[in-house]
Amino acid sequence: MLVALVLVVAGAIAFWPRQDTAPQAAPQAPVKTSLPACTTHPGPGPFDDKLTATCLADGAAVPVKQAFAGPALVNVWATWCGPCQDELPVLSQYAAEPGAIPVVTLAVESEPSTAIAMLTDLKVNLPSLFDRDGSVRRALKVPDSLPASYLIDASGEVHPVTDPRLFTSVEAVRKAVGR
Repeated sequence: MLVALVLVVAGAIAFWPRQDTAPQAAPQAPVKTSLPACTTHPGPGPFDDKLTATCLADGAAVPVKQAFAGPALVNVWATWCGPCQDELPVLSQYAAEPGAIPVVTLAVESEPSTAIAMLTDLKVNLPSLFDRDGSVRRALKVPDSLPASYLIDASGEVHPVTDPRLFTSVEAVRKAVGR
């Protein structure tokens, strides 16, 4: 009798209807941030239209070609980079000046929530992208040491900023942009 009962229960379990797909994970709510939206501009920019990055302000995928359309100053940084923490507020101060060219930051090798927290703590108010898979970093040919800055001219050409390698004052940014 016991064997018959076990066989009936096992048969019922075997034929019980199942879901064909795994349950969907609950969607994550977007992180609240006061960062400015990542704007895009028509016109020539570096790279092709397929290269995208994530906007830290709203999580949207942004075409890098349009986000980096020149003239613009692009700064590549990471949350673990000490000099980046010193440079980002300088760039934010420069960008707030009348006549400044647009400044866009690109966070690499970091978690988006940590990057947002760092920018918030530093009171940096710049459009900020996140390079989830390293593709933008590779396209820019960013060196291993950070931070790294690039001037994008009006024709979309990329020029690494090497003098100075690290911006320590708004005047240094103005000088590099003016070259």
